[in-house]
Parts: sequence; structure tokens; C-alpha cells
Amino acid sequence: MIYFNCDYTEGAHPRILEQLCATNLTQSVGYGEDEFCGKARELIREACRTPEAGVHFLVGGTQANFTVIRTALRPHQGVISPETGHINVHETGAVEATGHKVLALPCGRTGKISASQVESLCQEHFRGGMPPEHTVQPKLVYISHPTENGALYTLAELEALYRVCREYGLYLFADGARMAYGLSSRDTDVSLPDLAHLCDAFTIGGTKCGALFGEAVVLPNPELNADFRYAIKQNGGMLAKGRLLGLQFLALFTGGLYTEICGKADEQAYRIADACREAGLPEYVPSPTNQQFFVFPDELLRQLEETYVFSFWEKVDETHTAVRICTSWATKEENVDALIADLRKLVGKP
Repeated sequence: MIYFNCDYTEGAHPRILEQLCATNLTQSVGYGEDEFCGKARELIREACRTPEAGVHFLVGGTQANFTVIRTALRPHQGVISPETGHINVHETGAVEATGHKVLALPCGRTGKISASQVESLCQEHFRGGMPPEHTVQPKLVYISHPTENGALYTLAELEALYRVCREYGLYLFADGARMAYGLSSRDTDVSLPDLAHLCDAFTIGGTKCGALFGEAVVLPNPELNADFRYAIKQNGGMLAKGRLLGLQFLALFTGGLYTEICGKADEQAYRIADACREAGLPEYVPSPTNQQFFVFPDELLRQLEETYVFSFWEKVDETHTAVRICTSWATKEENVDALIADLRKLVGKP
């Protein structure tokens, strides 16, 4: 079988494995205080153009998300999220398990929320008929870039969210589990420094972007950085052999590797999307990243699934299904060629 269901079916980029092997017997201190983590932090700060930002390496995306949120919020506060947001749908209630309510907003198929939605929610809370202390206080806005459905925020949209967050005293937190695919997209006007200067906190994904595992948490806001290492340890996100995380991000942020390899994944995804359009398949939602979403007749999908694995997304009607086709930093061009050829053959296209 050829897997197009997600972007973490492979191991790690060879340069990461080379770094791990070359330093395997080098002795270092633990818990992310080694020289490799230090060098990786500096590279990330340089890329973000935030020399004072806190940079921390955690073992995974869920730990990174709920640790940031739990640290930022007081017990009576909650987090605003798109209803399709990863923390609201795919993390087994990890944020709620810390005692904080997720305040979900409708976001349509794109998975994006707007500044006006956040402002309306805050106005309802602070200026509504009931005294505000009777309901959960909104304090942090969570977004994903890209979203769960592959959409990207524009710079103008992020700036608007930043402004409304400043007006109402909210933190802005961006989940960047697939950030490299967004930064490499041909349709984006958002850079890493843009995110660093508009967000109080964000993550730089490793697991889905070429690393064996791990995420980097970047905290441009010093309020959130204070005592954050205590929070990492308490919430199970700290790795004793922390060097293994630092080495991976050191490799990814040396010579532009991080965006280079994910840019290639985007290009392969665009090829698949073009072939789906040529085959007359409707888009479920437009995506300028490595995740592509199309609606397939069930019979065509059944035939393709004899060879290829996709992610089920939604049953559109009795005879059609929306699926996600996902490329990764390691997707082989010949596998994309094979999928395109089989799709054309099955729909009768030359």
C-alpha cells in the first residue's frame, strides 16, 4: 500500500539521523539544557527575529498545546478555538482535563476564525446582560496555521486577530504542527517573523515536518515564559535526553532545511490537486498546503483504495465521500506519479 493519509508515516530526514548518529556517544547534560538545544534555540530566535523569545522543546504536539494553555490561564479562564480546532476535536479533551473550557466558534470548512467573531464573543461576555463572572472568561485565542483543513491565515487576518486580542487582553496562540507546509505555500503572505511578532505563543512542528518527534514552543511574550520549564516538567512534556529534541531542530533550522523539504511536499500536493480537478472531482475545501481535500464517488474511491490509503473526512451523500490526500516531506515523486496515472486511467482521462 502507498500511504497518502497523513504526514507522519515516515521516520526522519536523513540529516537528522546523521546528527543523532554523529553525536550518539557525546556526553551532555539532560532536560534540554545541553549545547545542542542551546544552538537550536539561537537558530530559531534568528529565524523568528525575536532574540529575547523563550524557546522550549517538548515531546509532542498535544503536550505543547495544553502546557501552553494551562500555563497561560487562571482557573476561571477559557480558550477560544475554532470548532474544528485540534484542541477541541483531536486531543481527547486534554485542555478540558486541565480544568479549562474550550470556547468553540463556528469556522466553516476552512477552519479559520475571524477577529470579528472573537470580538463578538468578548463583547457578549464583558458587556452582556448577566454579570461576567457567571461564565468562563475568555483569555486566550487558539488558532492553527495551517488549519485542520489546510487553510492559511493571511497577514491581514492575523493582524486583525492581534489587534482584537490586545484590545480585550487576550493571548494569541498559534498551533504550528504543520507550520513548515504553510510557510512554504505558494499562496501565503505570512512569514515566520510575522507569526513571532503577532503571537504571544506559537509552536514550530517537528513531528509532521521531518523530525522523528517533538515540537518547539516559542514564547515571544515574556509573561508566558516565566517558569515555563516548571510547567513542561509538571505536564509530562520534558524529555530527560532533551538533546534528542535539540539536535533535530538544529538540523531542521540549518541551511533552510525546514521549509525546503516541506515546500517540496506542497508541490507534490499541488500536482495531485491538479489531477483531481482534471478528473472532474470537486474540492471539499480549497487548500494551498500539503493537505488536499476532494470529493470522490465511492466506487472510484474503492478502486483507488486497493493501492492507496487516504484519510476519511466526511460522508457527503449516499454515493460520495470527502477524503484528505496528504503529502509529506518524504513523499516520493514516483508514488505521486502512480496515483495520478491510476486516477486518470480510472476516470478515462488520457
